[in-house]
Amino acid sequence: MDNWLPTLITPTPTEGYDLAVKLSRMAIKKTQPDAAIRDRLRPEYAEDADALIAVSAVVATHFATIAAANNHWRDAT
Repeated sequence: MDNWLPTLITPTPTEGYDLAVKLSRMAIKKTQPDAAIRDRLRPEYAEDADALIAVSAVVATHFATIAAANNHWRDAT
């Protein structure tokens, strides 16, 4: 397995948020590796407000982890 996640350290909070989104997407990809199935299911949740809110919660959890790993960017200049 390749090392697609070498670190949680990011230079900025924006890049940290982007990483949080990537972590969320990778979790889906690893949970359901069949791209055709993911594509077939996408329309079902794309218009489901509850599903979209749940996605936001997952991203927020990942972002909190990344922010902690980056000391909340306190040392950034």
